Amino acid sequence: MKTKIMMLALTLLTSGTVWGEDFPKDSLKVVDMEEVVVIATPKENRKLRELPIAATVLSQENMCANQVHSVKNLTGIVPNLFIPDYGSKLTTSIYIRGIGSRINTPSVGLYVDNIPYIDKSAFDFNYCDIERIDVLRGPQGTLYGRNTMGGLIKVHTKSPFTYQGTDIRMGAATYNNYNVSLTHYHRISERFAFSTGGFYEHTGGFFENAARNNEKVDRSNAGGGRFRGVYIPTSNLKVDINLNYEYSDQGGYPYYYTGIAPSAKEREEPLTEDRADYTGKISYNERSSYRRGLMNAGVNLEYQARNFILSAVTGYQNLNDRMFLDQDFTERAVYTLEQKQKSNTISEEIVFKSKSNKRWQWATGAFGLYQSLNTKGPVTFWEDGVKDVIEGSANTAFAGMPANAPKLHLAINNPTLLVGGDFDTPVWNAAVFHQSTLNDLFVKGLSLTVGVRLDYEKMNMKYKSISDPTDFNFSMKMASRPPIPSVSVEAKNLIANAGYDGKISDDYVQLLPKFALQYEWKKGNNVYATVSKGYRSGGYNVQMFSDLISGDLQNSMINAIKESEQFARFAAMIDKYAKKADVPEVKEATRYKPEYSWNYEVGSHLTLWEGKLWADLSAFYMDMRDQQISQFTGSGLGRTTVNAGKSRSYGAEMSLRASLTNELSLNASYGYTYATFTDYIEYEREDEETLKVRADYNGKYVPFVPKHTLNIGGEYAITCSPRSIFDRVVFQANYNAAGRIYWTELNDVSQSFYGTLNWRTNLEIGDAMISFWARNFLNKDYAAFYFETMNKGFMQKGRPMQFGIDLRCRF
Repeated sequence: MKTKIMMLALTLLTSGTVWGEDFPKDSLKVVDMEEVVVIATPKENRKLRELPIAATVLSQENMCANQVHSVKNLTGIVPNLFIPDYGSKLTTSIYIRGIGSRINTPSVGLYVDNIPYIDKSAFDFNYCDIERIDVLRGPQGTLYGRNTMGGLIKVHTKSPFTYQGTDIRMGAATYNNYNVSLTHYHRISERFAFSTGGFYEHTGGFFENAARNNEKVDRSNAGGGRFRGVYIPTSNLKVDINLNYEYSDQGGYPYYYTGIAPSAKEREEPLTEDRADYTGKISYNERSSYRRGLMNAGVNLEYQARNFILSAVTGYQNLNDRMFLDQDFTERAVYTLEQKQKSNTISEEIVFKSKSNKRWQWATGAFGLYQSLNTKGPVTFWEDGVKDVIEGSANTAFAGMPANAPKLHLAINNPTLLVGGDFDTPVWNAAVFHQSTLNDLFVKGLSLTVGVRLDYEKMNMKYKSISDPTDFNFSMKMASRPPIPSVSVEAKNLIANAGYDGKISDDYVQLLPKFALQYEWKKGNNVYATVSKGYRSGGYNVQMFSDLISGDLQNSMINAIKESEQFARFAAMIDKYAKKADVPEVKEATRYKPEYSWNYEVGSHLTLWEGKLWADLSAFYMDMRDQQISQFTGSGLGRTTVNAGKSRSYGAEMSLRASLTNELSLNASYGYTYATFTDYIEYEREDEETLKVRADYNGKYVPFVPKHTLNIGGEYAITCSPRSIFDRVVFQANYNAAGRIYWTELNDVSQSFYGTLNWRTNLEIGDAMISFWARNFLNKDYAAFYFETMNKGFMQKGRPMQFGIDLRCRF
């Protein structure tokens, strides 16, 4: 009897996916994974397809068929999900339904084994031990809080209680790519099981830098390991411990020069091309790179009483990284950025929820988070940068003065100039939440869900950004105008200092409600309507300090000139012709506010043809306020987040999965998003009292949001005869497409609708499989990313056609 109780406890308490023995390897067939196993989740009371929410569930087999090795491979597989693969692992920009983030706070949340990953610099990691991925679209703020206004990605690793043996995987591919991983899953007793393993992967690189003898820009090496232990001391208590570490060292930022930015060509005085020979090439003199050490640990405690489940989830993350960037992206020695981040995050969540088979289902809980983040981001101006950016900008302004003005000239004596930056930006977050669902309300099958979350967040920034003392010469010449004689004055080795040292803070309180009405007429068939609010937290733009320092340095130079012995008597003239910069307050310049959204959605989950066809349909309308947009600073020295007023997004989604025969399965997903700005105008100061419109973006499409996403896939499996070497041969193919994607707020640069064809052939024998595969089989040429800085355009291409072979076996 005790053994039976223990086995029942294993079924109820163990997270992961339990596969039936007859479930075929790497199949796309329609199988309700959540029917096969009870997945332990702290908050939901029912399976995802029974909830009033748009969700996509990907099994390990789905990931294998679609060649999903990290979060960035999910683009298009999930409707209206777009994750451009560019730059490095530092940048994981996730866009769902017109909401996304290139830098700073994410708009889509990530949980791994119920542990929140707060910093999106940690989102891109290896998926070698992943069993299942759930993607929830639309705001998830009521249950999951901050930074889930676009949606939520939940990643589940394999459970050592339900998956046994040793997995070995090896692979090799063109462009000198190879990888290997080994993971052992062992159930020692009915009370304890563990898994442990590691991986290593090498990428030879796809893109070449013409300015460095055509060396590969994006070579990378990564390795790591994971441990998971599950202990069940009694029939109603589970302790689940996770620990993993990953280190990666990669080159990055393979940005092709595309020419003068279109907006710069259309000015009243358009800029002319000065780098024609470099158009279509990656050409920067310094090697750019990104290194990251990432450790995650978590403890899941779950206690099951007769009428409720109590869970406590503790998470810890340590991120230590370094980015080195040739920030002008040219062959000249202009300026570089070395950014280092050290982050420690601890989170705690306690949740009570009802058992799932109740007419009144409820979940209530409390959440707490603390994140310490230190960022060091010194910018170094090299010889060309000192002469062109600092000295050149000043002398260009002097040259534009009236003809009767004195001739002014500035010369910087520093061979290089360092602008230091040291920033502490801790965040505290606390929340309480509750959600109730009343089933069979008035009529059988009708349910009402009401939820609310009270969220408090406090953040501050302690900053210290100081430049090297600037040694400069300044001269002034005035032609003779009788009776005034000509004047020629020069002061040498003047010293200017610029810097900021201080602290600012902000706090916010958010109330996040949710309302949903759902009708289910048959198991697996329902329609729903949902209204929910989401928000993305605000923060501080530490890279704005380069712009602030630039203005402060200009003013310090003017003061040094006026205080010099040579120019003391010309102070009034200096004030007239050498204008001081209008430098904003630190808080005004660096802070960006939270972003808010209201999401209105209707949808349906259908299970047809006796379970052979799944259909998931949804339509949505979303209002966004204070939308956060990423831009380069005016000086080009880094990117910042600004609030862009209002925008709206509406669209529809469809997913179909069908098992036509025992051999043939097909799947398709499509998403349409129409996201535009409704209140976003940029102004510039014409004089002290007048502002004029610099750019009107109203009606323009929100950048980085594809109008269409499409994925069409299929599988055909052949069961071989007993005399054959192989048990099965499986052919898989999918076509993944997205577009049009606008890269700028002006919508003057875009990527048209494009698609890549991928295929895979699996030869299976026993517990082993050999796979031959191809990505981008038609070698489609497309832009994965585009941006503009210093009036120049740069673009990263998508990866070219690639072939590979994988070996998987289990002992």
